[in-house]
Amino acid sequence: MNPDDPLLKILACPLDKGPLHLLVPDEALSFGEALYNPRLRRRYPVVDGIPQLLPSSGEQVTEDEHQELLKRMAP
Repeated sequence: MNPDDPLLKILACPLDKGPLHLLVPDEALSFGEALYNPRLRRRYPVVDGIPQLLPSSGEQVTEDEHQELLKRMAP
């Protein structure tokens, strides 16, 4: 996926139905490409370009991870 993908505008968190933010992997992240819901602090993996949006696929992130991800999402 890329940040300009129109699919990102319609994808929603399976739990609260709110928007998700694309997380692009780099050396500082300990996980690959993912979609993030900052309201619930849940991260959903993207495997081979396919978002895994089942509620059971999401992972809860720690407070430290959440703060780091918020910094990355800031404009």
